[in-house]
Amino acid sequence: MPSATIVGVDHLPINHHLRPLYRVLAFLTGVYILVFGILGYVKSKGLETFAQPNDADLPRVLWLDANPAFSILSIVVGAVVVLAVIVGRNVDFYVNLLAGSVFLLASMAMMALLHTDLNYLGFTMATCIASMILGLIMFTAGLYGRVGSSEREAAAEAHRHGQTVTDH
Repeated sequence: MPSATIVGVDHLPINHHLRPLYRVLAFLTGVYILVFGILGYVKSKGLETFAQPNDADLPRVLWLDANPAFSILSIVVGAVVVLAVIVGRNVDFYVNLLAGSVFLLASMAMMALLHTDLNYLGFTMATCIASMILGLIMFTAGLYGRVGSSEREAAAEAHRHGQTVTDH
């Protein structure tokens, strides 16, 4: 009986030999985001929730500007990524793919909105670049983060090479 999967992930490896490295990178990325959020919230506490770089002097935290809204969002996302990596069991696979995609899309969207009144998270070009890098790390960790039984691993490997697997 086939298991439910996300469309398009059949070609991704299961139990990749570098998975521990990618888990560590995803964990460190989550910790960076979480620490940024906490420090950013503490340093930007007196500002308006959606303060923008041209309206206020945003505090610089870990090389990035922070407003309260972006800091709170970072705390939530960082905590989710860290918890997903700790839990493992393919939870990190899904969370890293999703979070990486969201970070990549958000960095491009915010780049388009940098000098507009819609820059609610107070992004600067440095923030867009950092979001792109963090998104790439998490997305890559997701690509190589799937785990499964040795039978599923063999079946996925055979599928990638165009072979059929028969059950005995």
